[in-house]
Amino acid sequence: MRGTSRSQLAPYAMRVEDSQGRRYTEPLHAYRNDYERDRDRIIHSRAFRRLENKTQVFTRRYSDHFRNRLTHTLEVAQIARTVAQALGLNTDLVEALALVHDVGHPPFGHAGEAELDRQMARHHDAFDHNLHALRIVEHFEQKYAEFPGLNLTFEVREGIIKHSRDYDPARYPELREYRLEERPPLEAQLIDIADEIAYNCADLDDGYEAKLLTLPMIRRGVPLFDKFHRAIDRRYPAAREKLKFNEALKRLLDALVTDLIRATRQRLARARIRSVADVRAYPKRLVGLGPQLGLADRGLKQFLHRRLYTHRSIGADRKRIVASVRGLFAYYLARPRSLPPFYFAQTQEEPPHRVVCDYLAGMTDNYLLEQHRKLLGG
Repeated sequence: MRGTSRSQLAPYAMRVEDSQGRRYTEPLHAYRNDYERDRDRIIHSRAFRRLENKTQVFTRRYSDHFRNRLTHTLEVAQIARTVAQALGLNTDLVEALALVHDVGHPPFGHAGEAELDRQMARHHDAFDHNLHALRIVEHFEQKYAEFPGLNLTFEVREGIIKHSRDYDPARYPELREYRLEERPPLEAQLIDIADEIAYNCADLDDGYEAKLLTLPMIRRGVPLFDKFHRAIDRRYPAAREKLKFNEALKRLLDALVTDLIRATRQRLARARIRSVADVRAYPKRLVGLGPQLGLADRGLKQFLHRRLYTHRSIGADRKRIVASVRGLFAYYLARPRSLPPFYFAQTQEEPPHRVVCDYLAGMTDNYLLEQHRKLLGG
């Protein structure tokens, strides 16, 4: 059986037979469709493997048990596939997009990303992890003799940059091939909200495990979690606190995913969406939570920003990370010949600050710190 059966797909799903294809033409595979091949190329890429040593929220200073970018990516893929199957979307395309959605993230999560963006702003430029992911799969992954990059299908490349935001065609003329004036297919739209549900619930879990969030604090700050916890308390009064926490968190995750399926299905029906063309032409994105759970989800995000992401323990790590990224950026910019040969060659074709940014963004957490100690002694 080759991937998602055509008969299982909803009329608004992206069919692999309708793909705009690859940049470089290749013969079809004997038993894998093109989206399955994209998924496999992503899994076998170096950028995907590097995710294992890139921070999600907590560095390994805390524990080896917390999420990293790779385990987070797998959780997003699991949620996205579940929703896609329920909605009749193309699960092969969804899986490929979920697995590739974070490969453009630099080391040390959002702290590393924000510092790279600050350094690029000094050169009237910017760092966007989605656009960097596109550069990775188009240029930096060198695995094939016939073409540069991974030669992914148009829909996967489009989804890489458009799954979480829209781009103004006037500001990004270099991306004009990606139909910037249109919405992406539902499979790409799904990734952003699956990502959000995954990290909100996971960060609650990791924050509790790290003892930066207490159960009373979570119950006061996240009413929907508290609602589920009260029901668990009544049903399992003698259970350990951690098990009650797990049960409440599981129900919170299930409630968000269930609402995402229900609300999206209703939105598609109200908008009379009958095809991918209808999805692309619709003025707004169609995949999302309903009003009530959407409000609860925003409240959960605000709680995490207020109580976890700005916690002084995480802030101490952030200062060290920012200093390391800033120091290495300045070092390589002043000494481009210190870059690996591939990247130094790139400085003859692109601005040096862009090449330095690309090099640092590809590093793992450990390698960045190792290079900082080696070159700057810190």
